[in-house]
Amino acid sequence: MVASKVVPIVRASGAGERLWFYGGGLHIWKATSSETGGAFLLFEDVMSRGKTTPLHTHPQVDETLYLLEGEILLHMDGEDQRLGSGAVAMAPRGVPHAFLVTSEMARILFLETPGSSEAFYRGASEPATNKLTSQRMSQLGQRWTARFLPRGG
Repeated sequence: MVASKVVPIVRASGAGERLWFYGGGLHIWKATSSETGGAFLLFEDVMSRGKTTPLHTHPQVDETLYLLEGEILLHMDGEDQRLGSGAVAMAPRGVPHAFLVTSEMARILFLETPGSSEAFYRGASEPATNKLTSQRMSQLGQRWTARFLPRGG
């Protein structure tokens, strides 16, 4: 990641670059790493029931999620918890985590510090009609900032 100059950011509700992410989630970028000088990245993820993330860690990134709408089943550090609108969770670097959307739809605001994983998300973003394989996700994760783990490990 190449840090750039921090710039003022003001984005209205619903505004921001929109990218389809692996598994059908729609990312709405609120603040990019280049806009924050690499300090953080912030995006909203809109997902439908059944969307799940593989169990993974971020060796160099702390990830905070704020559930704007809906419900998820969060698995973090070996424990499962149901979270609803207004809930917050933070996965420090290296802590295994995953989630499953259990409501019809969920909107989650993700904050990652520092913003070094943006290239992973952009590299794993494809048109909604294209599916990424688990192998490609694993390769992208290893190249950038995520490490995908088997369940129970």
